[in-house]
Amino acid sequence: MKKNILIVLLLVWSFQTLEAKEERIRFNLKFGFLKGGEAEMVIRDTVFNGKPAFHYYMMGQTTGLAEKLYGVYDIYETTVDAETFLPLKTIRNVKEGNYTRYNETLFYHDVDSIYSQRSGWRKVPPNLVDMISILFYFLHNQPFDSLNPGDGVTYPTLNADKVSDISVQYLREETVETDIGPIKCYVLSPTVAKGKVLKRADGVRFYISKEKKVPVFVTFDMRVGALKAVIKSYEIDGVEQKTR
Repeated sequence: MKKNILIVLLLVWSFQTLEAKEERIRFNLKFGFLKGGEAEMVIRDTVFNGKPAFHYYMMGQTTGLAEKLYGVYDIYETTVDAETFLPLKTIRNVKEGNYTRYNETLFYHDVDSIYSQRSGWRKVPPNLVDMISILFYFLHNQPFDSLNPGDGVTYPTLNADKVSDISVQYLREETVETDIGPIKCYVLSPTVAKGKVLKRADGVRFYISKEKKVPVFVTFDMRVGALKAVIKSYEIDGVEQKTR
Protein backbone atom coordinates (compact mmCIF):
# COMPACT_ATOMS: atom_id res chain seq x y z
CA MET A 1 0.00 0.00 0.00
CA LYS A 2 2.76 2.43 0.97
CA LYS A 3 4.59 1.53 -2.25
CA ASN A 4 1.49 2.29 -4.35
CA ILE A 5 1.05 5.66 -2.63
CA LEU A 6 4.71 6.50 -3.31
CA ILE A 7 4.33 5.61 -6.98
CA VAL A 8 1.22 7.82 -7.28
CA LEU A 9 3.01 10.72 -5.62
CA LEU A 10 5.99 10.30 -7.96
CA LEU A 11 3.71 10.28 -10.99
CA VAL A 12 1.92 13.43 -9.82
CA TRP A 13 5.26 15.15 -9.20
CA SER A 14 6.56 14.07 -12.63
CA PHE A 15 3.40 15.30 -14.34
CA GLN A 16 3.68 18.70 -12.64
CA THR A 17 7.34 18.93 -13.59
CA LEU A 18 6.78 17.99 -17.22
CA GLU A 19 3.82 20.30 -17.64
CA ALA A 20 5.41 23.32 -15.92
CA LYS A 21 6.10 26.13 -18.34
CA GLU A 22 9.33 28.06 -18.21
CA GLU A 23 9.94 31.38 -19.98
CA ARG A 24 13.53 32.61 -20.26
CA ILE A 25 14.40 36.12 -21.45
CA ARG A 26 17.98 37.29 -21.95
CA PHE A 27 19.03 40.92 -22.23
CA ASN A 28 22.11 42.87 -23.24
CA LEU A 29 22.89 45.85 -21.00
CA LYS A 30 24.20 48.78 -23.02
CA PHE A 31 25.68 52.20 -22.27
CA GLY A 32 25.09 53.90 -25.62
CA PHE A 33 26.54 51.50 -28.18
CA LEU A 34 28.83 49.80 -25.65
CA LYS A 35 27.87 46.55 -23.97
CA GLY A 36 28.23 46.83 -20.21
CA GLY A 37 26.60 43.66 -18.96
CA GLU A 38 23.98 40.96 -19.28
CA ALA A 39 20.69 40.18 -17.58
CA GLU A 40 18.30 37.26 -17.49
CA MET A 41 14.71 36.77 -16.37
CA VAL A 42 13.18 33.34 -15.85
CA ILE A 43 9.45 32.86 -15.18
CA ARG A 44 8.42 29.37 -14.16
CA ASP A 45 5.28 27.61 -12.99
CA THR A 46 5.79 26.10 -9.55
CA VAL A 47 4.02 25.04 -6.34
CA PHE A 48 4.37 26.84 -3.00
CA ASN A 49 2.86 25.39 0.18
CA GLY A 50 0.74 23.08 -1.96
CA LYS A 51 -0.74 25.87 -4.13
CA PRO A 52 0.00 26.89 -7.74
CA ALA A 53 2.51 29.72 -7.97
CA PHE A 54 4.92 31.50 -10.31
CA HIS A 55 8.61 31.86 -9.61
CA TYR A 56 10.44 34.92 -10.98
CA TYR A 57 14.23 34.86 -11.19
CA MET A 58 16.17 37.95 -12.24
CA MET A 59 19.94 38.18 -12.61
CA GLY A 60 22.06 41.11 -13.72
CA GLN A 61 25.83 41.29 -14.05
CA THR A 62 28.47 43.58 -15.48
CA THR A 63 30.92 42.38 -18.13
CA GLY A 64 34.13 43.61 -19.73
CA LEU A 65 35.36 47.04 -18.68
CA ALA A 66 32.29 47.68 -16.49
CA GLU A 67 33.10 44.52 -14.54
CA LYS A 68 36.65 45.70 -13.91
CA LEU A 69 35.54 49.19 -12.85
CA TYR A 70 32.59 48.20 -10.65
CA GLY A 71 31.63 44.54 -10.56
CA VAL A 72 27.92 43.82 -10.16
CA TYR A 73 26.28 40.43 -9.78
CA ASP A 74 22.71 40.76 -8.46
CA ILE A 75 20.07 38.04 -8.13
CA TYR A 76 16.45 38.65 -7.16
CA GLU A 77 13.89 35.88 -6.78
CA THR A 78 10.19 36.16 -6.01
CA THR A 79 7.50 33.49 -5.74
CA VAL A 80 3.93 34.77 -6.21
CA ASP A 81 0.48 33.23 -5.81
CA ALA A 82 -0.79 32.11 -9.23
CA GLU A 83 -4.24 33.56 -8.59
CA THR A 84 -3.60 36.86 -6.78
CA PHE A 85 -0.03 37.55 -8.04
CA LEU A 86 0.87 38.67 -4.51
CA PRO A 87 4.37 37.67 -3.34
CA LEU A 88 4.84 34.67 -1.05
CA LYS A 89 8.61 34.65 -0.74
CA THR A 90 11.46 36.89 -1.93
CA ILE A 91 15.23 36.46 -2.05
CA ARG A 92 17.63 39.37 -2.48
CA ASN A 93 21.23 38.36 -3.17
CA VAL A 94 23.37 41.29 -4.34
CA LYS A 95 27.06 41.92 -4.88
CA GLU A 96 27.97 45.41 -6.05
CA GLY A 97 31.62 46.31 -5.73
CA ASN A 98 32.57 45.61 -2.13
CA TYR A 99 28.93 45.62 -1.00
CA THR A 100 27.17 42.29 -0.47
CA ARG A 101 23.75 41.60 1.00
CA TYR A 102 21.55 38.50 1.27
CA ASN A 103 18.04 38.31 2.67
CA GLU A 104 14.94 36.12 2.47
CA THR A 105 11.44 37.33 3.28
CA LEU A 106 8.19 35.40 3.71
CA PHE A 107 4.80 37.08 3.21
CA TYR A 108 1.70 36.30 5.29
CA HIS A 109 -1.08 38.25 3.60
CA ASP A 110 -3.81 36.68 5.74
CA VAL A 111 -2.42 38.58 8.75
CA ASP A 112 -0.73 41.45 6.86
CA SER A 113 2.72 40.48 8.13
CA ILE A 114 6.14 39.49 6.84
CA TYR A 115 9.11 37.64 8.27
CA SER A 116 12.53 38.90 7.18
CA GLN A 117 15.76 37.11 8.02
CA ARG A 118 17.35 40.50 8.65
CA SER A 119 14.63 42.28 10.61
CA GLY A 120 12.28 39.57 11.88
CA TRP A 121 8.47 39.72 12.13
CA ARG A 122 6.54 42.91 11.46
CA LYS A 123 3.13 44.17 10.39
CA VAL A 124 2.83 45.59 6.86
CA PRO A 125 0.10 47.24 4.76
CA PRO A 126 -2.42 44.95 3.04
CA ASN A 127 -1.53 43.56 -0.40
CA LEU A 128 2.18 44.30 -0.02
CA VAL A 129 4.22 43.60 -3.17
CA ASP A 130 7.97 43.67 -3.79
CA MET A 131 10.19 45.21 -6.47
CA ILE A 132 9.87 42.17 -8.74
CA SER A 133 6.19 41.29 -8.31
CA ILE A 134 4.93 44.89 -8.58
CA LEU A 135 5.23 44.89 -12.36
CA PHE A 136 3.35 41.61 -12.84
CA TYR A 137 0.78 42.56 -10.20
CA PHE A 138 0.04 45.71 -12.20
CA LEU A 139 -0.18 43.75 -15.47
CA HIS A 140 -2.55 41.23 -13.90
CA ASN A 141 -4.90 43.74 -12.28
CA GLN A 142 -5.07 46.59 -14.80
CA PRO A 143 -7.02 46.14 -18.08
CA PHE A 144 -4.95 48.07 -20.61
CA ASP A 145 -7.89 48.72 -22.93
CA SER A 146 -9.37 50.98 -20.23
CA LEU A 147 -6.15 52.83 -19.33
CA ASN A 148 -5.35 56.30 -20.56
CA PRO A 149 -1.85 57.80 -20.77
CA GLY A 150 -0.97 59.13 -17.33
CA ASP A 151 -3.14 56.65 -15.40
CA GLY A 152 -1.31 55.02 -12.50
CA VAL A 153 -1.64 53.00 -9.32
CA THR A 154 0.32 53.24 -6.06
CA TYR A 155 1.28 50.09 -4.18
CA PRO A 156 2.96 49.48 -0.79
CA THR A 157 6.22 47.84 -1.83
CA LEU A 158 9.03 46.00 -0.07
CA ASN A 159 12.43 47.15 -1.31
CA ALA A 160 15.74 46.28 0.41
CA ASP A 161 13.84 45.31 3.61
CA LYS A 162 12.02 48.66 3.72
CA VAL A 163 8.35 49.35 2.90
CA SER A 164 7.46 52.41 0.83
CA ASP A 165 4.79 53.47 -1.66
CA ILE A 166 5.73 53.03 -5.32
CA SER A 167 3.55 54.19 -8.20
CA VAL A 168 3.34 52.49 -11.59
CA GLN A 169 2.17 54.79 -14.38
CA TYR A 170 0.97 53.82 -17.85
CA LEU A 171 2.52 56.15 -20.41
CA ARG A 172 1.65 55.00 -23.94
CA GLU A 173 1.92 52.31 -26.59
CA GLU A 174 5.09 52.23 -28.65
CA THR A 175 6.91 49.96 -31.09
CA VAL A 176 10.57 49.53 -30.13
CA GLU A 177 13.48 48.16 -32.13
CA THR A 178 15.27 45.30 -30.38
CA ASP A 179 17.94 42.77 -31.23
CA ILE A 180 15.21 40.33 -32.32
CA GLY A 181 13.19 42.84 -34.32
CA PRO A 182 10.43 45.44 -33.72
CA ILE A 183 8.04 44.72 -30.84
CA LYS A 184 4.74 46.46 -30.02
CA CYS A 185 4.79 47.46 -26.36
CA TYR A 186 3.02 49.08 -23.45
CA VAL A 187 5.29 51.60 -21.74
CA LEU A 188 5.22 51.71 -17.93
CA SER A 189 7.10 53.95 -15.52
CA PRO A 190 7.54 53.05 -11.83
CA THR A 191 8.45 55.86 -9.45
CA VAL A 192 11.40 54.82 -7.30
CA ALA A 193 13.85 56.55 -4.99
CA LYS A 194 16.61 58.35 -6.89
CA GLY A 195 19.41 57.30 -4.57
CA LYS A 196 22.92 57.52 -5.95
CA VAL A 197 22.19 55.83 -9.28
CA LEU A 198 19.08 57.23 -10.95
CA LYS A 199 19.01 60.80 -12.21
CA ARG A 200 15.34 61.23 -11.30
CA ALA A 201 12.59 59.28 -9.54
CA ASP A 202 10.73 58.45 -12.78
CA GLY A 203 13.92 57.60 -14.66
CA VAL A 204 12.98 53.98 -15.42
CA ARG A 205 10.85 52.85 -18.38
CA PHE A 206 9.60 49.30 -18.86
CA TYR A 207 8.50 48.27 -22.35
CA ILE A 208 6.11 45.33 -22.02
CA SER A 209 5.31 43.18 -25.06
CA LYS A 210 1.61 43.54 -25.92
CA GLU A 211 1.54 39.94 -27.11
CA LYS A 212 3.49 38.09 -24.40
CA LYS A 213 3.10 40.55 -21.46
CA VAL A 214 6.79 40.30 -20.58
CA PRO A 215 9.45 43.05 -20.44
CA VAL A 216 11.52 43.26 -23.63
CA PHE A 217 13.22 46.66 -23.25
CA VAL A 218 14.12 48.74 -20.18
CA THR A 219 15.74 52.18 -20.01
CA PHE A 220 17.42 53.75 -16.98
CA ASP A 221 18.16 57.48 -16.86
CA MET A 222 21.24 57.33 -14.63
CA ARG A 223 23.48 60.05 -13.26
CA VAL A 224 26.38 58.66 -15.29
CA GLY A 225 24.37 58.29 -18.51
CA ALA A 226 21.65 56.20 -20.13
CA LEU A 227 21.56 52.43 -19.56
CA LYS A 228 19.41 50.14 -21.70
CA ALA A 229 18.42 46.51 -21.24
CA VAL A 230 17.57 45.15 -24.70
CA ILE A 231 16.09 41.69 -25.24
CA LYS A 232 18.36 39.35 -27.21
CA SER A 233 16.46 36.06 -26.87
CA TYR A 234 13.13 34.70 -25.64
CA GLU A 235 12.50 31.00 -24.99
CA ILE A 236 9.56 28.94 -23.76
CA ASP A 237 10.58 25.51 -22.44
CA GLY A 238 13.89 25.84 -24.28
CA VAL A 239 12.28 26.68 -27.64
CA GLU A 240 13.19 30.01 -29.23
CA GLN A 241 10.11 32.25 -29.69
CA LYS A 242 9.19 34.97 -32.11
CA THR A 243 7.69 37.95 -30.31
CA ARG A 244 5.95 40.99 -31.75
